[in-house]
Amino acid sequence: MMQNTWKLKLRMILAMAILFGIIYAIIIVIGTLVFHQTSFRFFGVIGIGLMIIQYFAGPKIVEMTMRVKYVSKEQAPDLHRIIEDLANIAGIPKPKVGVSEMNVPNAFAFGRSKKDGRVCVTHGILNILKEDEIKAVLGHEIAHIKHSDMIVMTVVSMVPMVCYYIGMSQMFSRGNNNNNNTFLIAALAMVAYFIGQLLVLFISRTREYYADQESVEFGNPPDKLASALYKLVNGASKTNKDEIKEFKGNSAFFINDIGNSDFDIREISQLDTDNDGNISPSELSQLKYRKIHVSSKNKLTEVFSTHPNMLKRMKKLSEYS
Repeated sequence: MMQNTWKLKLRMILAMAILFGIIYAIIIVIGTLVFHQTSFRFFGVIGIGLMIIQYFAGPKIVEMTMRVKYVSKEQAPDLHRIIEDLANIAGIPKPKVGVSEMNVPNAFAFGRSKKDGRVCVTHGILNILKEDEIKAVLGHEIAHIKHSDMIVMTVVSMVPMVCYYIGMSQMFSRGNNNNNNTFLIAALAMVAYFIGQLLVLFISRTREYYADQESVEFGNPPDKLASALYKLVNGASKTNKDEIKEFKGNSAFFINDIGNSDFDIREISQLDTDNDGNISPSELSQLKYRKIHVSSKNKLTEVFSTHPNMLKRMKKLSEYS
């Protein structure tokens, strides 16, 4: 295990603990402000119900929204071979292999568990990446399945959503004699929603670092993943903007934020010093010893993003080389 793998895992665990701790504390406070607990039991039931629905129906929803078609070994022998090799290294069952009818170059993983894992690539990615780069990207996606972080995201994303429903229901409630309590409950619920959303985004960004690192542990050179990310960002920036808008809501699934590609390409193209369209080992290693500067604006933007700042992500990859 790499030196910092446990640190990334600890960050995810701590963020989840803080998320549930804050929500639990606020719910306790809300509970003391009302005499009737029925509505909060109701929202608890709704929250559990939504998690169950998302758990069972989630894969089918992803398949439909991402236009996924599963392919056999005969249809995509190289893709099956790479994914099977990576799954063996990761020590997980071989995931189902799919191709998405999207032109946006990318890849994603989803499923209910390690046994139910699915790894998909888009048509776009097969046209721009070399095999070792595809392997590095698929290593990242296999890592998500190994870590079971798709399930983690399903669970944690429901928590702020329930708080949002509580807040909105209290704001628009009628016939409540205790208006002060109603306002306070709504305010606390919306605060919990905002904090919860920030923590969910933090967990999402952390899992991307964690998956990058795991891909390297699977034997993929860091510069191959860096080159792949560079090409994917560049490819997304050149993709029809209407298609980007269509799938932007699913950015959390992808290996990079396709909606942020124009900005990302401006940041990381500077690493390609010889302008050959790749990030070589020497180009990546130069970043290892260089202090990067991320502006306050970009730091704030990252707080509300599902993915890490791309330059920071490249810097982290350089440390693995």
